Amino acid sequence: MPSFAYTARNAGGEKVSGVADALTAAALADQLAGLGIVALDIQPAAPPGPGSDLLRRLRTRPPGHLEVMLFSRQIHTLLRSGVPIMRALGGLQESAQSPDMKRVIRDVRESLDTGRELSAALARQPDAFSPFYLAMVRVGELTGRLEEVFLRLFQHLEFEREVREKVKSALRYPSFVLAVMALAITVVNLWVIPAFAKVYRGMDAQLPALTEALIGFSDFMVAQWPMLLLAGVGAAALTRWWVSTPEGRVTWHRLKLRLPVAGKIVRKATLARFARSFALAARSGVPIVQALTVVAQTVDNDYIAGKIAAMREGVERGESVLRSAVASGVFTPVVLQMVAVGEESGALDDMMDEIGQMYQREVEYELKGLSAQIEPILILCLGVLVLILALGIFLPIWDLGSVALGKRG
Repeated sequence: MPSFAYTARNAGGEKVSGVADALTAAALADQLAGLGIVALDIQPAAPPGPGSDLLRRLRTRPPGHLEVMLFSRQIHTLLRSGVPIMRALGGLQESAQSPDMKRVIRDVRESLDTGRELSAALARQPDAFSPFYLAMVRVGELTGRLEEVFLRLFQHLEFEREVREKVKSALRYPSFVLAVMALAITVVNLWVIPAFAKVYRGMDAQLPALTEALIGFSDFMVAQWPMLLLAGVGAAALTRWWVSTPEGRVTWHRLKLRLPVAGKIVRKATLARFARSFALAARSGVPIVQALTVVAQTVDNDYIAGKIAAMREGVERGESVLRSAVASGVFTPVVLQMVAVGEESGALDDMMDEIGQMYQREVEYELKGLSAQIEPILILCLGVLVLILALGIFLPIWDLGSVALGKRG
């Protein structure tokens, strides 16, 4: 996602500046407006100098997803109990087990001491708190329901964590099998086949075409393995650079949605995150246009985020949410029908929450059957690999044995 450098004035009239990620400069302006900050100038951020990002990451590590989730739950409990915000943050700073979380909370307290609002203080830690998180806190400040917003943010972060953990769990076994298969192919081609090739060449016999192909590929790997290793590392680095570019990231995220087995799960999990985030924003009193702007930052898929940005532009032109959703082309007819009902009844937030829950149930169901869908494919690939190696290596032995038996007879 592109980065923009901005200069703005906060609610107190102070001039502030910083760098933030957003789909467009207009989206960042809306995002800052949701935090009570008026943008004066927004320009594409200059790329960091060589090694600067690595040095920054080595110096500090942002708090993890779980730490931010627990922070949200704890501060909700303290605020609901009537504890002042400064005392609440002080207690959380003392009880935090992570040095990184201690550092973040300390910085937030120092910012509050200088007169900043909580949302502006949290905005100074963009690696820890997402734009959506900051927008929700800003809404809580404006509506006086800060403790309720923190509870909803905790539930939202908990839902995201559950989805990610289930996806990782479902893909752990297939990833392990694929890694073992790749290792086995490397070992066989570098050590096993060359040993058999020496024996076959010493016999000066005509080898089957499959065996010749395996020996030729093995000789190529043995002779060129440094170049193959360098090419693999280069391809990985080039792919990583390409994915880091805005165009490459959008293309890669679109391709992920079209993967044979996992694509539909990624799509449903992304749309579940969108629906739950939109419901949370709407229930907290965020206007629809601004809600679509901040929700686009939470879906973790730039292709879907672009579609949501197009929905926002449609709503800004006066189109209904339903019509904009239809034009996006990413929702099923059932979901569109629920959006229509929610918009007509004035309960769009409830309908979006239902959509999020529906997608969540479908994701859970798909994840339960993911291993069952992948295992037959892995077994088939493994069987074909073993068959090719067995025939290629042992066919000459069987042929030579048959010739020897024929001569004896």
